[in-house]
Amino acid sequence: MPRRKKDIPPADSAGQRLPLGPESAVLCRARDYVAGTVIALHHHPDRHQLVYAASGVLVVQAGSGRWVVPSTRAIWMPAGIGHKVSCIGAVRMRSLYVQPQAMPDAPTTAATVSITPLLAELVAAAANVQQPYATNSRDGHLMQLILDELQTLPVLPLHAPEPADPRLQQIAHQWESTPDDASTLQDWSHRLGVDAKTIQRLCARELDMTFGQWRQQIRLVRALERLAHGEKVIDVALSQGYASPSAFTAMFKKRFGQLPSQFFQ
Repeated sequence: MPRRKKDIPPADSAGQRLPLGPESAVLCRARDYVAGTVIALHHHPDRHQLVYAASGVLVVQAGSGRWVVPSTRAIWMPAGIGHKVSCIGAVRMRSLYVQPQAMPDAPTTAATVSITPLLAELVAAAANVQQPYATNSRDGHLMQLILDELQTLPVLPLHAPEPADPRLQQIAHQWESTPDDASTLQDWSHRLGVDAKTIQRLCARELDMTFGQWRQQIRLVRALERLAHGEKVIDVALSQGYASPSAFTAMFKKRFGQLPSQFFQ
């Protein structure tokens, strides 16, 4: 999938090159952050990045949307995409930086992925690898296994896409400020002065979703952020426009296979 214009890093996005030679296919960095830490908008022009929270929750904003990244999950950020990272609570961040030539078939768009127990252990071990490492050494085999694992990670629906069309942006801004807004597709059709089918076509073209799926996805991501802050399920459910906590819980379990109370454990 080609990058959208919004994925291109803006002029004020700092490019952070890593002091590595081409022989280092993978680098792991381990950093711990206190609650509320914000890593300013930046990009890595020469490396893909896997942003992984070994503990804690991250909110990552990039040109094409917003992701919630709890522990046991991570976000894949292709080289050159500008992104900003916010820490909800204390976070133990473990980042992998991957040479693009080492993963020629790597995803070209940002995505949340599930971290397997094996990859979690490999990342912990990789944090102690000295750079540069020899390809045929024990460290080299460890890093190659990481590359193999990265190519099998399932993508998770933890992303709220941001549209480029100004009409869809108006809808998104309304949902951002009033997530329990119950306006229907027809309501928005009258409000924007366009045919309902036009809105549906825009959603399909820009977001690869229907209008209803888009609204549900935005509510889900906002709900995840509030749950990560420790808010009660009943308060989160009602704030997002659900008729009852049970309705929210049923939808949540259908989407993620877990109850809201289990998701961040």
